[in-house]
Amino acid sequence: MRKSTFILPVIVVLLVVALSSVFIVDEREKALVLQFGQIKRVKEDPGLSFKIPLIQEVVRYDDRILSLDTQTTEVTPSDDRRLVVDAFARYRIADVVRFRQAVGTGGLMVAEDRLEGILNAQVRAVLGSDGVTSNTILSSDRSALMARITASTQVLAAPLGLEVVDVRLKQTQLPEQNLAATFDRMRAEREREATDERARGEEAAQRVRAQADRTVVELVSAARKEAEITRGEADAQRNNVFAEAFGKDPEFFEFYRSLNAYVKALKGNNSSMVLSPDSEFFNYLKSPAGAAQPSPAPATE
Repeated sequence: MRKSTFILPVIVVLLVVALSSVFIVDEREKALVLQFGQIKRVKEDPGLSFKIPLIQEVVRYDDRILSLDTQTTEVTPSDDRRLVVDAFARYRIADVVRFRQAVGTGGLMVAEDRLEGILNAQVRAVLGSDGVTSNTILSSDRSALMARITASTQVLAAPLGLEVVDVRLKQTQLPEQNLAATFDRMRAEREREATDERARGEEAAQRVRAQADRTVVELVSAARKEAEITRGEADAQRNNVFAEAFGKDPEFFEFYRSLNAYVKALKGNNSSMVLSPDSEFFNYLKSPAGAAQPSPAPATE
């Protein structure tokens, strides 16, 4: 009875010691075996491993790609238009030994603070370099700028044992105090462009109207020319008809002309005419036969 009472605690202690000497590394992590704070072994492959119980300890680090969202920072491109930039990075712990030596017991919190400082500094350095304007940052050329930021951040983050996979500019906008002035300038530019467009449209309309007026004048002139030619030909034909009629019967032609003169002169209005009774105008009115009376011969002495 006394022997079993002594053996049971020993078995329990041995079991606890055996369990404390075994640890399992997941495929999503890496592990360091520390002895009194010193690195004794690196365990990067997943699976079962052993350590000295009570003397050695295991520190685990995430081996997956991690994300870091930085605080917004102001940058001043070469055109002196300030911008507020919000960036984020994708990174992973590439060297756990160097990482442990760089951050100590602070772990990811200390590492991300340092990485954020590096990233913000590189964002300001690249976006504020010569030749980089706000239009460049806001255009499709920003991909080349992000590649430059990624490359420079990778070099500076390597001593921390970190591998920067990618850096992206999540948001780029103007500071609040500059928005109103920027909107006013944009509005003025759009109004100027609209005025220019209206002026060009009015100029084009004037050209179209001038061309149309010119075409109208040319068409009217051509029509009048043709009308005058037609009228002249008709008058010539009429005169030929009258000449032929006069040549065939001069007396009838004289009678016809007199009738036309009566129609035009005697319209029944209140107008008055003073003529001599012996005027040739009344030859056909005074003749009972409707024939013209010869004019009286002048008296001779």
